[in-house]
Amino acid sequence: MTAEPSSLPYHIVASDLDGTLLAPDHKISETTKRTLKTLHDRGYIFIFATGRHHVDVAGIRETVGIPAYMITANGARVHTPDNTLMSRQNIPEHLVQPIVDRLKDEPNIYVHIYRDDTWHINQDKEALANFHNESGFSFQSFDSHAAPTDNVAKVFFTDVTQNHEHLRRFEQRLNDEFGEQLTVSFSSPWCLEVMGPNVSKGNAIKIVSESLGLGLQDCIAFGDGMNDVEMLTMAGKGLLMGTAHPQVLAAIPAIERIGSHADDAVAHYLNEHLLT
Repeated sequence: MTAEPSSLPYHIVASDLDGTLLAPDHKISETTKRTLKTLHDRGYIFIFATGRHHVDVAGIRETVGIPAYMITANGARVHTPDNTLMSRQNIPEHLVQPIVDRLKDEPNIYVHIYRDDTWHINQDKEALANFHNESGFSFQSFDSHAAPTDNVAKVFFTDVTQNHEHLRRFEQRLNDEFGEQLTVSFSSPWCLEVMGPNVSKGNAIKIVSESLGLGLQDCIAFGDGMNDVEMLTMAGKGLLMGTAHPQVLAAIPAIERIGSHADDAVAHYLNEHLLT
């Protein structure tokens, strides 16, 4: 598939979801929905680029009502608008249980696993259902001593006390032990994520853009987490939410900042700069 020539400054718009495109209630506002539909009508290609599972994101995409690419599990999966799998990068099977073992006995930390079509968690946390209230995607329990190891897109850890410094210590340990065998990043200050080697939203956007006969310079991207840094710096233009964690702001201090997801900042920027 090759994109038609256009005079638009960018052909592709990519956005993170939580903390960026979604409102604080983890839903897409009516203002943002209208903006995304206008983008589509004007000929832009839209990409949901998130740490979430593709089944979850497909449900969100349906509520918006536009065809869109999906980069999910931080780039471990890439799907076309018709749900064709473009790219799959798994965690090596022999590493899944050792990763789980590093944090499975930590108090206040829940272990999650995303596989091809399922989400597994080592504890039943009903509050998590509210996090996925837009799509209805739900989890199933697993035994952390015998984790599923095949077709694992990512393993991630959430701290229910929202203790970022506690998780940062484990980030360093995972990097020290596994090195280039894995990609370790934060999607939020209290969510530590582990993927296969060289997995990133930026590399995934490159896959999508090149499949369209375009390049990274043709993409404008929005994000707020450490897992967005590669995407924001690799895209032709990256925009960082002003509400991003200080660690993210420090990592890319020169990048342009916009407002808050609570105020539909992405939609307002698109309306003011791309749709006028």
